[in-house]
Amino acid sequence: MDISETVKTVKRPEKVLQFGEGNFLRAFVDWMIDVLNEKTDFNGNVVVVQPLEKGMGDVINAQNGLYTTILRGMADGRVVEEFRPVSSISRCVNVYTQFDDYIKLAENPDLRFVVSNTTEAGITYNTADKLGDKPQRSFPGKVAAFLYHRWRYFKGDPDKTLVFIPCELIDKNGDMLREIVVRYAKEWGLEDAFSVWLEKCDFCNSLVDRVVPGYPREEAPTLCEKLGYTDNLLNVAEIFHLWVIETRSDYTKELPFVNAGLNVVWTKDMSFYRTRKVRILNGAHTMTVAAAFLCGLDTVEACCKDPLISMFLHKGIFNEIIPSMDGNTDQLIAYANKVLERFANPYIKHLLLSITLNSVSKFKTRVLPSIKGSLQKKGELPTHLVFSLSALIAFYEGKLVNGEMFGTRNGESYPIKDDEDVLTRFAALYQENADNSNKARIISQAVLSSVDWWGEDLSVVPGFVDAVANCLSGIWKRGIKAELERICVE
Repeated sequence: MDISETVKTVKRPEKVLQFGEGNFLRAFVDWMIDVLNEKTDFNGNVVVVQPLEKGMGDVINAQNGLYTTILRGMADGRVVEEFRPVSSISRCVNVYTQFDDYIKLAENPDLRFVVSNTTEAGITYNTADKLGDKPQRSFPGKVAAFLYHRWRYFKGDPDKTLVFIPCELIDKNGDMLREIVVRYAKEWGLEDAFSVWLEKCDFCNSLVDRVVPGYPREEAPTLCEKLGYTDNLLNVAEIFHLWVIETRSDYTKELPFVNAGLNVVWTKDMSFYRTRKVRILNGAHTMTVAAAFLCGLDTVEACCKDPLISMFLHKGIFNEIIPSMDGNTDQLIAYANKVLERFANPYIKHLLLSITLNSVSKFKTRVLPSIKGSLQKKGELPTHLVFSLSALIAFYEGKLVNGEMFGTRNGESYPIKDDEDVLTRFAALYQENADNSNKARIISQAVLSSVDWWGEDLSVVPGFVDAVANCLSGIWKRGIKAELERICVE
């Protein structure tokens, strides 16, 4: 029996527009909206936009937007496993095959909030975007066209502005989205009155925190049997959740998250929360994932159990990341210990390969600030974080096959997923230097000097190229485990 035959759909006004249909938003924002519908008078649904050509839209619509979240972990010293059928999604629109349906969503008078998760690479400007495109290539381009249509349809009504709460893990995500949308409005030659109306839309900065492994492939048959229905969108997440929203206006009555018992913080300045989470939690993930995967591990929990990787993780966090940060050290250490407890959650199978998605942009956001902080505070490159970049470069050694890239671990291939430009350049670097005895330095120099990746030329940092190249050479000559042991013991 299918979930749509068992769980009741509830028709409500579509108050939230969501760009992204992936596991995270469904286990975080859509789960929260479902809780709001149950515990408050919010009475609103989410209409989802599939921002990329290939996605989960067809599966979501086949189940009438219904799916089950499975929250697992430790709470107050006891084991918790919570099953919740979520009915807050009304439908999913594919902007590539249903552009007219997408743009018509702008005519909805009930629409108030817009959320998104298009990864760190999503909030970017594309010179090729035009107003008449169906659709625009970039996410901000799609937003600009959507808002312009809404402005025209409602004849500039100031009460029909929208509130954006992007969830992408980049600093000042709302400010960045607003900046690009405003840029499109100017470059497309749109009316000044639209730009005035656009300024009244609120683009909030936000920070999200919940580990979401997603679909439990191995357990799915057993879980569906337990639930009594088939659900192709089962979504596993940890118990912990936190959403910090920085806003210029008060939306606590419109989105009564706190009244519903949800861990949402409304604030005028989220800088402390963001820095703590991105540098420690996300930074720990990104610094560890490539090395751990190449060592033969597959999950975050396995990293916590493995003596070598656990040592690497702890030294990176407590000896390098935290000392590179501003703030109360005791509070940062307490947060880090909580993070490690969450990493060791035996009920969450968080696959390392899923964390490697877009690792280059993630490294820039999550790890590079700690490297720069260490240089500023201690005048030296942090050994473990530098090694993590070398491991990342080693992870990206692969070959392109029909637009997809694959590396090799222990004789078996694994997918490497990132922007096309990143994959193409890594493939070319490895192919061009396959037989070069100095390839570790050549590749390290090329990677660190990629200004479009890092926002600056990192190769000019004294000793950086040599440090990365030495570790990379050691990984190839002695093996990842032997090199990791050398780094951790020194």
